[in-house]
Amino acid sequence: MTLDEKFNAAKEKVHHLPKKPSNEVLLNLYSLNKQATVGEVNVEAPKMFDFIGAAKYNAWKSRAGMSKEEAMSQYIALVEKLIEA
Repeated sequence: MTLDEKFNAAKEKVHHLPKKPSNEVLLNLYSLNKQATVGEVNVEAPKMFDFIGAAKYNAWKSRAGMSKEEAMSQYIALVEKLIEA
C-alpha cells in the first residue's frame, strides 16, 4: 500500500473513531491534513474575533516547512494511536 493510499484510508478511519478526540487532537489532525493536501498556509490570517479560525490557522502555520510525506506519515500515526486508545 502506498503512502497516499494509507493516508486516504486513515482519513476514512477518522470518521469511525470510537470516541470524539479532544480539540487539541482535532487541531493536530486538521493541520496535518492541510499540510499534506495543500502544503504551506496559502490563506490570510482570520479576523481578530474568529477564535476557531485563528486556532486552525495557527495550527496549520505551525507545520510550515514540513513535507507532504512527513505530514501524511504523522497523520497516519496519530489516527492509528487514536484507534488503539
